[in-house]
Amino acid sequence: MRTHVSQYMAGGGLLLGLMACSGDSLNVVNLNNPDVARAYATPAGVEAVVAGLGVQLFNPQRATESVNTQARILSGENIASVANFGMAARSVIPRSVISNELGNDNQVGNLANFNNFSRVGRTASNAVAAVNRLATTGQTIGSPAQDARARAFGFYILGQSLANLALAYDSAAIVTPATPSDQVPGLSGAAQVGAAAMLMLDSAIAIANSAAASSGANGFPLPTTWISGVAVTRDQFVRLARSYKARIRAGNARTPAARAAVDWAAVIADATNGITADFTVSLGGTTGWSAGYDFSTMYQPGGWHAIPYFYYGMTDVSGAYEAWLATPVSNRRAFIITTPDRRWPTGATRAGQQAQAPTVALAPGVYFRNRPAGEDVPLVGPGDSQYDHRRYGAQWLNVVTGLYTEMSKTEMDMLAAEGYIRTGNLPAAITLVNVTRARNGLDPIGNVASATVAYSTDRATCVPQVPVAPSFTTTACGSLLEAMKYEKRMETAFTGYFIWMADNRGWGDLVEGTPVEWPVPYQEMQARQNQPYYNGTNRAPRGTYGF
Repeated sequence: MRTHVSQYMAGGGLLLGLMACSGDSLNVVNLNNPDVARAYATPAGVEAVVAGLGVQLFNPQRATESVNTQARILSGENIASVANFGMAARSVIPRSVISNELGNDNQVGNLANFNNFSRVGRTASNAVAAVNRLATTGQTIGSPAQDARARAFGFYILGQSLANLALAYDSAAIVTPATPSDQVPGLSGAAQVGAAAMLMLDSAIAIANSAAASSGANGFPLPTTWISGVAVTRDQFVRLARSYKARIRAGNARTPAARAAVDWAAVIADATNGITADFTVSLGGTTGWSAGYDFSTMYQPGGWHAIPYFYYGMTDVSGAYEAWLATPVSNRRAFIITTPDRRWPTGATRAGQQAQAPTVALAPGVYFRNRPAGEDVPLVGPGDSQYDHRRYGAQWLNVVTGLYTEMSKTEMDMLAAEGYIRTGNLPAAITLVNVTRARNGLDPIGNVASATVAYSTDRATCVPQVPVAPSFTTTACGSLLEAMKYEKRMETAFTGYFIWMADNRGWGDLVEGTPVEWPVPYQEMQARQNQPYYNGTNRAPRGTYGF
């Protein structure tokens, strides 16, 4: 975070837009352009604005040009050789700073999410304020319940917009429904932005739980178009909001010390009162909802995606991962993963594993495939891999249409499990970690006296097997803590927003030198009356696994 200024607007595009709308031209109504005042002037117009907030928030999170695409690379969730969207640049080890110079190669992706989330946050704030103004003149969208539904959803989207900014960038502007639409807020640090996001989600929950939310017609559930394909009930809405609170509270930490200092009792409370099943949305077709990279781009052959071995390799029980670690980085080559984990293909040979997935559509519960050798792209060192993530392969074959996991139940279970580990309730953590282990053929974690000692000594069955200090060229059976991390990584891969990046930086597991946050894009700083811009130099030290 850098020195912050006051009295400037979030989103350079918005600020530039205000600057362009000066002078006598304001007296001319151009019906060919959106008229913001008219959109908020009528009850129907206000509700239409609210109805469009969901897709405006969702699509940019998984757009190809986004910091999320880059974060998947930096966190070891993904690797790619193509130069598009900053992927090749972020795949390089040793890592480099995030350049924020004029015309830098990744300026589009670095800016996109900052602008997207700043704009949708401003729109959500204005929409809630508009509903409030209607009430002062005796107007309503339709009933107290319909008004409450709109206000709750507006706060929900505003909270997530601020949270996404806080997770990725070192600073952003905080807007609320109390912020006048012509006011230009200054920048606040990520911690403050994250705290504001929590308050907005608290408001969403309070409104949804209010008496007004059940008074009259057209309240909850949400229309299916607001969150694509899902008629979210009032109870589900509250659970979703609490789940996002759990994700944000833990994920906003940039260091292991900050992660340890999180209010884990609050995380446990939100996570255990959050979603009760995977939360999925319908993408593609005529829905207008999309996940540009996760659902489409990464399925193209030719270097657009591969599974790097750093973290995924911990599932191997054959010793091949250990041999890979002992090989100099520049000489590392792809190897066959042998694991009891049923999310991976089985077989002792590459041909045997490939035979299980003749197309990109995998059997239910299998997330990874050993790709056809003809689709391999040589990637030296840590990038050389035989494996792809193909959880959404059936959707890809169905013209990129189908269900996408926005938030998994396991994400919430592992947040609660981490909280139990950090607060000393190991039996509760073990119970949660064992749920997905049992489902996927892994041996159960038994009673352990410590969360940080190996849960087993059986190298033929234990998963994960983690690098051991000080050389980090050998492995040992992981602990309860490492088993929790492994389950969370496997179940959250290519879901949600910024999950692996937030976890790996907070756990101290990133590759040395990896940037942990993005600077405010230079375009935004220029729009703020030429405020100085700077590179992203906050980088991770050598971490848990010696990477």
